[in-house]
Amino acid sequence: MSAVVSPVSESEGIQARQQSVTVALAEGDGIGPEITAATCRILEAAGAPVRFETIAVGEACYRQGVTSGIPGEAWDAIRRHRVLLKGPITTPQGSGYKSLNVTLRKALGLFANVRPCRSLHPVVASRHPDMDVLIVRENEEDTYAGIEHRQTAEVTQCLKLISRPGSERIIRYAFELARLQGRKKVTCMTKDNIMKVTDGLFHRVFNEIAAAYPDIEAQHLIIDIGTALMADRPEEFDVVVTPNLVGDILSDVAAQITGSVGLGGSANIGEGCAMFEAVHGSAPDIAGADVANPSGLLLAACDMLRYVGQAETAQRVENAWRVTLEQGAHTADIHRPGHSREKLGTRAFARRVCQNLGHRPETLEASGAVALPRAEASWRPIRNKPEKRLVGVDVFVDFDEAGRAPAALGERLRALACDDTLDLRLITNRGVKVWPDGLPETCCTDHWRCRFRAPEGGFIAHAAVVALLGRLERAGIDFIKTEHLYTFDGEPGFALAQGE
Repeated sequence: MSAVVSPVSESEGIQARQQSVTVALAEGDGIGPEITAATCRILEAAGAPVRFETIAVGEACYRQGVTSGIPGEAWDAIRRHRVLLKGPITTPQGSGYKSLNVTLRKALGLFANVRPCRSLHPVVASRHPDMDVLIVRENEEDTYAGIEHRQTAEVTQCLKLISRPGSERIIRYAFELARLQGRKKVTCMTKDNIMKVTDGLFHRVFNEIAAAYPDIEAQHLIIDIGTALMADRPEEFDVVVTPNLVGDILSDVAAQITGSVGLGGSANIGEGCAMFEAVHGSAPDIAGADVANPSGLLLAACDMLRYVGQAETAQRVENAWRVTLEQGAHTADIHRPGHSREKLGTRAFARRVCQNLGHRPETLEASGAVALPRAEASWRPIRNKPEKRLVGVDVFVDFDEAGRAPAALGERLRALACDDTLDLRLITNRGVKVWPDGLPETCCTDHWRCRFRAPEGGFIAHAAVVALLGRLERAGIDFIKTEHLYTFDGEPGFALAQGE
């Protein structure tokens, strides 16, 4: 099914048909169809030269056995048009269902998630009248790789993946966005005081790329204090770039303190492909009640218009939206007695925005000619591979004998490392060293990391690891996973254990 956003006059209609852009449209679940209809009505009234091809994705597709939530014909439309406007999606609870949002972002290479978070004070109540922040979140990696395992009766794991190419692309995008929009500062937030290898790489790449933008101030903060400062003094930030998980959390915090998460839209940008969506979820508890705020999806649609070269129409729509808010015509999520003048439902709010097309706000700043940079393939440099050497192996074992004594496990394993190729250096439990010289107070589970290393300065072949595992197998040691320990140009590619 196709829906056409029609022009408002004959002359504009001729121009629109000449410049018409077709994009895929997913209405979404819960409140999705309502806010999508409201958004399309406003774009139609504004004469936006956009044609929508409606696709079916989400909860209904999950229920029909499509575990990704995206049937083949929907993929075809998205890849054909290269732009998607998407309402919020409900992912069914339980195993077997993967997040459609994550699937779309990763499958289409939408590595940059951009979330503008701007205060609308005094029109929308906010404690932070000067807040105007862009959160740029890496969109494909980190724990969102979704690689998880249950390894023992007591322990599960999730793998956190951070790559240099992924870090370079998102950080460069943040600096290019800052430069294009005339912003003066980019702040990187990570947890590299704990995750020294993964978040440490992200931080190092940030420092490297920042050096190429001397006109823009660069700052790094640990995410703990960074989030606290965002909640307390957001006016101190301009553009913030983060890995995936912490960016997801931080962007919701930032959106909420502008007045409501319902006001937040986001752009997901890749090389030649983009998706635009509201920040909030599908809110099935209020679906069909005509109370949802369409602003998040509407602002995402404005960014979509800018992306496809229709910046003037985007400004016109956004100015009408700001005028509506100035008039005190608010949906339930931002309505405040004594401050707002009218409480409008979804449809009535859309009608009011349509009536205000062509007007400019008086209290709020009018929408400017902001732009989103296109992603460039040239941002992924080709570099020489470092010299990689195998210097040891971490063997994870399931050990649940009486007492769970680290010393008993250590003595058994040390006796098995008997060929002078590998030496048992330490055993950890939940990351804390428990052998040798562990503390009796440390609480241990049934999941043990046993680190075997080559003699100092030496390296080994994979055959040595295979031989070690063979001896463990014959001794009845239940090994469940291995992680090879490498150096790269002589630098360790692995973290020390706590207490090592």
